Amino acid sequence: MRGIPPQTDASAPAQRSAEDLLALARGGDGEAFREIVEPYRRELQVHCYRILGSVQDAEDLLQETLLAAWRGIGGYEERASLRTWLYRIATNRCLNALRAGARRPHPAYRPEVPLPEPSHRRAEPSWLEPYPDVLLDEIADHMPGPEARYEVRESVSLAFLAALQQLPPRQRAVLVLRDVLGFRAVEVANILDTTENAVTSALKRARSALSHELPGPDRESAPLPNSPQERRIVADFSRAFEAGDVDAIVAMLTNDAWLTMPPLPLEYQGVDAIWHFLATVALRDGRRHVLIPTRANGQPAFGYYIRDPRTPILHAHGVLLLTLAGNRINALTRFHDNALLTIFGLPRSLRG
Repeated sequence: MRGIPPQTDASAPAQRSAEDLLALARGGDGEAFREIVEPYRRELQVHCYRILGSVQDAEDLLQETLLAAWRGIGGYEERASLRTWLYRIATNRCLNALRAGARRPHPAYRPEVPLPEPSHRRAEPSWLEPYPDVLLDEIADHMPGPEARYEVRESVSLAFLAALQQLPPRQRAVLVLRDVLGFRAVEVANILDTTENAVTSALKRARSALSHELPGPDRESAPLPNSPQERRIVADFSRAFEAGDVDAIVAMLTNDAWLTMPPLPLEYQGVDAIWHFLATVALRDGRRHVLIPTRANGQPAFGYYIRDPRTPILHAHGVLLLTLAGNRINALTRFHDNALLTIFGLPRSLRG
């Protein structure tokens, strides 16, 4: 952890109480500090990810949060739990970053060919990034409070996160703290240095806005992760995509399916629009691809590679994520930033 000195006493006992660790941390023991905050590291990163929409920005803000906590541990008065205190620091750091526009710059994406006219254009680019499931598995088993409305899997879905990014930052933070993490209104008011009435008002507005962005209750639920049903859909899609079979891909889509490519504000909806895009852009001229399976945001995903016709090298072209509904695919989301591949443990190139 940057900025935190290591412990120098190698003879310290292996098992120490939380009270002892806190006292040692307040006295400048960096190893004791690491031990008391480590159980919260991954869930704090996911919290920052929900608010910021970027796994890379979330890691930056996590480091800022832990450094601020280390510097402020001497003033921690235990009026709230350590976990709540850490969430207070993380939430306010994220809101400060959003206000200041102090976020990691994203590489510009320049399509190789002109893109078809989209079904819809968003007013602004979407900086939403995928979050690897393998990191979600590292979250400590903290059950959300009784006032939580969303399951963990639902609260990291792309649909939820895309809708969340449309909210003003403060409403976004209130909704995550209350409806995802289950903090009580008085706790959220303390975290955000505001009143309970202000929290209640912001939550009401956030819920109303979110209800217009999220899929309706009639949407079929996705198959269970790694279930035979999901594995069959993934295998069929991968086979069709690698073969360049646009008709087979489109046959797997729901009628109202979406194709999006964050950060581009262009969105294609419906089987006709997606067929045209795949045939004229993604799979044009017999281009061949290799998809390496992974998982992100509770859904199947792939490292996306394109064959170089002149060499045996496969070049990375980002991450492709499927959103499933029943036996079909409801959304294809292509993330073009190759820097994301390292987060998934995938290489920048492969040999064919």
